[in-house]
Amino acid sequence: MRIQQLQYLEKIAETGSMNEAAKQLFISQPSLTQAIKELETEYQIQLFYRSKTGMTLTNEGREFINYTRGILDQVNLLNAKFKNTTIRKQIFSVSAQHYAFVVHAFVELVKKVGGEEYDFTLRETITENALNDVQTFKSEVGIIYLNSFNEMVLKRLINEKELEFTPLFEAQPHVFVGRNNPLTQKKKITLEDLTDYTYLSYEQGDTNSFYFSEEILSTMHHKKQIKISDRATIFNLMVGLDGYTISSGIISSELNDEKIVAIPLAVDDRMTLGYLKQKKIALSPVGQEYIELLKQHIRNYGFEIFE
Repeated sequence: MRIQQLQYLEKIAETGSMNEAAKQLFISQPSLTQAIKELETEYQIQLFYRSKTGMTLTNEGREFINYTRGILDQVNLLNAKFKNTTIRKQIFSVSAQHYAFVVHAFVELVKKVGGEEYDFTLRETITENALNDVQTFKSEVGIIYLNSFNEMVLKRLINEKELEFTPLFEAQPHVFVGRNNPLTQKKKITLEDLTDYTYLSYEQGDTNSFYFSEEILSTMHHKKQIKISDRATIFNLMVGLDGYTISSGIISSELNDEKIVAIPLAVDDRMTLGYLKQKKIALSPVGQEYIELLKQHIRNYGFEIFE
């Protein structure tokens, strides 16, 4: 295996075309094809599916490139320290339930390690997708929560998908409401207080199981409820309809959440928020940096990080 082969591999995966990759790498297509064939022979795996429409990574190829990106990141750090050379493009992706602290840490990550060239992806998505994205290497990291209700089901799925869940912190459930909502007069909210208000929750696609809900107490009956797909809309409806949702309690004023207030919910339940990764694969340096930024941001809100 040569570092050059790994760079070739990444360029083909990026472009989805052997011909286009060869052009961007300034080498002949036969030379590029031979380099990848040698890599496949050395490790006795098939890296790509080849078709008329282009090149797509096989499952083994996705796993292989996840390892090689870590190697190339290390080479990049070495070159940056000791060699005057072009820094390679940083690549990172995260899939998460809808949390402000996830976005905030992502913003800080881009500012800190993005450099002149980067290809980062942040997917605020449904719970099932967060698991599937990490399983299929679409994202390196996933962010979800567990509690006493969903823990057994989600941990079984996490294990089946050969993933690993690492707890970051524990939070008391809070009710999120608009700043002008009458409920803001209360220091703590009961379930009875919420009866006449519109319940807002994130839709979970075709697999709309209670266990995949991003809100606790998902089996409760609500007289008025609206399902939403994105965080901006849910905030607008909190303000416009005096609606509410239930989440961790972290609100980021730096990300324009100043119109929303978090009030503790008087229930005997806790949310354990943490991150998902491939069980057998270590995080890349960029992935590790993102987790550290998550921890830093969470600490800033007064939460204790699990160590």
